[in-house]
Amino acid sequence: MGMGVQTLVSEKEYLETTYHPDCDFEDGVLIERNVGTTDHSWLQMALGAYFFRRRKQWNIHVYSEVRMRVRAGKYMIPDLCIVQGSKATGPVIETPPLLTIEILSPDDRPLRVNERVRDELKFGVPFVWVIDPETLESELHTQSGSHKIEDGVLRLAGTPIEVHLSELDE
Repeated sequence: MGMGVQTLVSEKEYLETTYHPDCDFEDGVLIERNVGTTDHSWLQMALGAYFFRRRKQWNIHVYSEVRMRVRAGKYMIPDLCIVQGSKATGPVIETPPLLTIEILSPDDRPLRVNERVRDELKFGVPFVWVIDPETLESELHTQSGSHKIEDGVLRLAGTPIEVHLSELDE
């Protein structure tokens, strides 16, 4: 889908169509997502399983690559989406989840990643976690700022959630 001519698609058509891989959508334009490497895929599955095993204890639901409506005419697909409390209803996430996780792909560009993070925070997602699957370096982004996670443990303030990256390989 590169940078050639863009075909406009209606929001209804986007929601009724399955794309492989699925695409983000903004005001009629399909936006290709970078498909991950084996490191990306492994980390996504490992994190999904980590959250899934603790879903009852943490009162959360875990979704992988689900469409999230961030505003009228704009949909994003985070690698993982963690919803607190009740299970999401309907085919699309329409209220801000507790956490979105973006796992970097080799083709990701910093400006595009920063734009994704800003859009998710603007939608009302309180925590956006960006992880490099090769090094496991990561940053946590919130409304009040961003910080690098130095000790390999994601902690979400106000929740019992702690993710120890070192435990993913166990």
